[in-house]
Amino acid sequence: MTPSERKPATTLAPLTTAWLILVALTLLSLGLGKWFHGAAWLPVVVAAIVWAKGMLIAQRFIEAELAHPFIRRVLKGFVAFAPLALVLIAFFGREFARWATL
Repeated sequence: MTPSERKPATTLAPLTTAWLILVALTLLSLGLGKWFHGAAWLPVVVAAIVWAKGMLIAQRFIEAELAHPFIRRVLKGFVAFAPLALVLIAFFGREFARWATL
């Protein structure tokens, strides 16, 4: 094993911190939805929060940085797809619904 090779984390402190951040982001998104319901900019902010949560999960819990570069890129693309879909549906929902009907 080379000294530069990365190993999985073995301490709980980073996971606890990541979990607390996830809880805080969840509460923030719930509060934003309640306070600013219907605001035009809200889907973009919620999508950014979803992306941040996905990246945090991929980095801290899935440990994507230890995976093969191809797998890491696929995972990042997967994490980016959901927020992008949220924004597209929020702004172009009628068009997507029309395309999806028979």
